[in-house]
Amino acid sequence: MTGFAPDRIRVLDLEGVKDKAEFMDRCVRDLELPDWFGRNWDALFDVLTDVSFWPDGSDQALLLSVVGWRAYAAARPEEWETALDVFSDAVDRRRDRNPRLLVALTLGGSDHPPSETTG
Repeated sequence: MTGFAPDRIRVLDLEGVKDKAEFMDRCVRDLELPDWFGRNWDALFDVLTDVSFWPDGSDQALLLSVVGWRAYAAARPEEWETALDVFSDAVDRRRDRNPRLLVALTLGGSDHPPSETTG
């Protein structure tokens, strides 16, 4: 993948998401999906692999940066595992095609407040 870089970035912010319905609502909002999006795992796979849903000008790759995901992953591990499978399968489907899809799980700090220290 030398010299390969995304030319479009989308952020999927899962902060505060508690279940699959909220996850899918965030996908609609953050990925700017149409109202008729099916809000299920198969529909998510379809939009991630169909470049007609991607932002205009994505010639090299689309980077989907997933942020605020850790609380959802901890609260709904089976749903989160399914989401990871969908992301992985979509990336695999676009691997040898242009534009490519890249998905990054952004860590961005702790989900826990810093502990107090005494000095």
